[in-house]
Amino acid sequence: MKRVFPLTIQSGMSQSGSYILMLCEPESGIQVPIFIGAHEAQGILLAKEEVKTRRPMTHELMMHVMEEYGLGLKEVSIDRMCEGIFYATLHMTDGFNSRDFDSRASDAITLALLADCPIMMAESVIEETGVRMEGVEGERSKVKGENSIEELEEELKRCEENEEYERAAEIQKRIEQIKVFR
Repeated sequence: MKRVFPLTIQSGMSQSGSYILMLCEPESGIQVPIFIGAHEAQGILLAKEEVKTRRPMTHELMMHVMEEYGLGLKEVSIDRMCEGIFYATLHMTDGFNSRDFDSRASDAITLALLADCPIMMAESVIEETGVRMEGVEGERSKVKGENSIEELEEELKRCEENEEYERAAEIQKRIEQIKVFR
């Protein structure tokens, strides 16, 4: 298993109301696209932005119930893909016992963002579905706080001063991707 991080959510090209969630495996820079619906995209973005709604959304409700009963989400894992569908598991504990629950990948990711816990992905899934993207290797889009925009803007300025325009374009794209998740 390797840790992955949400990178971007983009509107799907093939269907109206479909979105592509890109997860990034930071050591290799490989990105894994997961197709999700509009409601799933909204849930992930609300969780990432820590937006408080007037009434609890479904994932928030589940987190409240889990907390009330002393259950914690240790991590989520995206274990396999079969016929274009990603299969995920919620790894939960009450402090004494651990239990695993089958989940849709989009729900698992939303809950992981709300619980601030790791999102893991099987190496076989990364190899099967991942795409290597230039300019991403070694970079991380962490759930919270890593690769600050300020640091990237400083690097962007250095690249522009040194006339490294291709790298500057990559950094500018990365800044825009981070802003999607803020």
